[in-house]
Amino acid sequence: MAEASLARDDHAGNTRDDAARVYPPRSAVVGWIFFDWAAQPYFSLITTFVFAPYFATHVAASPASGQAMWGFATAAAGLVIALLSPVLGAIADAGGRRKPWIAAFGAMFVLGASAMWIGRPGDQSIILPLLIAFGFATIGVEFATVFNNAMMPTLVPPERMGRLSGTGWATGYVGGILSLVLVLGFLAANADTGRTLFGLRPLFGLDPATHQGDRITGPLTGLWFVVFVLPMFLFTPDGGAKRPALGAVREGLRELRETLRGLPGQPVMLTFLIANMVYTDALVALFAFGGIYAAGTFGWQTIQIGMFGILAAFSGTLGAWIGGKLDDRLGPKRVIAGSMTILLLACVAILSISRDTVLFVVKVPPPVPGRLFAAPAEQLYLALGFLIGMAAGPMQAASRTLLIRLAPKDRITQFFGLFALSGKVTSFIAPLAVSIVTAVTASQKAGMAVLVLFFAAGLALLSRVRA
Repeated sequence: MAEASLARDDHAGNTRDDAARVYPPRSAVVGWIFFDWAAQPYFSLITTFVFAPYFATHVAASPASGQAMWGFATAAAGLVIALLSPVLGAIADAGGRRKPWIAAFGAMFVLGASAMWIGRPGDQSIILPLLIAFGFATIGVEFATVFNNAMMPTLVPPERMGRLSGTGWATGYVGGILSLVLVLGFLAANADTGRTLFGLRPLFGLDPATHQGDRITGPLTGLWFVVFVLPMFLFTPDGGAKRPALGAVREGLRELRETLRGLPGQPVMLTFLIANMVYTDALVALFAFGGIYAAGTFGWQTIQIGMFGILAAFSGTLGAWIGGKLDDRLGPKRVIAGSMTILLLACVAILSISRDTVLFVVKVPPPVPGRLFAAPAEQLYLALGFLIGMAAGPMQAASRTLLIRLAPKDRITQFFGLFALSGKVTSFIAPLAVSIVTAVTASQKAGMAVLVLFFAAGLALLSRVRA
């Protein structure tokens, strides 16, 4: 009996020692989390709340045409990401290292984002170069994210994966909030008053008349990434090199072919990837057009849209943190399903809002210039933005957790590449569908109605995934 007890104690001690050897210290986890902090301002400032609405309302000829062109650029970038993500992931798995890829695509992101400064108001000649810079930056930040996600299984035990993912998303949202506060409070001013949200003149002499406060968000997100991605490079360990670069390319492509051939024999993984493909497509389009839709519907300018973004980012922070705990307790599939149901209902509610109508038929007073968010329709839109933020963070965080639970551990980057593929291979379809319907009908509301169908289809597919 004593020998058995001693054996159990030795085994427990060995298990703890193994865990200590396998998982790095807390500083490595914190460094990894800082990647989300570094990258999120691009999505908050550029693709959603500041630059995209600015482009639609001040660079393009009209909000509807601006929404259409922004959608086409988002679709083109999504197609490139879809085609290359699994290939790069397979190569990285074969080679073993992820940081060199993050550095290379991070540099691509910084260059593209910085070039978006050229987006002068009313200058039609810069629209094509501007959209190319946007696509370049988007491809860079998305590819860097693929390789950063693939480092997760080496950082914490499986039972803490949901908390890690949720904490990363929540931290990213906090970074997005602070970047919005910085832009609205100190950089972007109302063109009429020349004052920022805090009543100040813009820093660095930024000219409100030429919307330099809006345009500076491109270089700002690039600089932000350079500064705050450093903890990940300094403190988070990378995988050791497995084979030379050329051998990694050959081995990675061979393993990718085998994985793709074997996917039909993994129905659970295949169904999840298809479901992720559909609902992520809808979420990308919802974020891409949410601010543009508000600008066209209510005439909101940068400050109003930015405040809306702060509210949504705050709720996203709260939602991602709560969602991470629910993920570990209830499982990622339930978290994704609940979040998607909220997003579906929110989309329907958004369609019920116009300047002087809520719930499709209820007449309300329209917005009054100079009175911030005083109209009932604006207040309802704010409430829906809060709900969307609460749901979007947990859905994205739980999705990468579910992928980790389903994927083979020795091909995790490859499957994150397929995960990115499933999230991007049709990511051009929802923005494209919104853009086409908007262009044909000249109605932003008609274009946004497409998203209801995507969320409903994603929810139906997810119900077939047995996690």
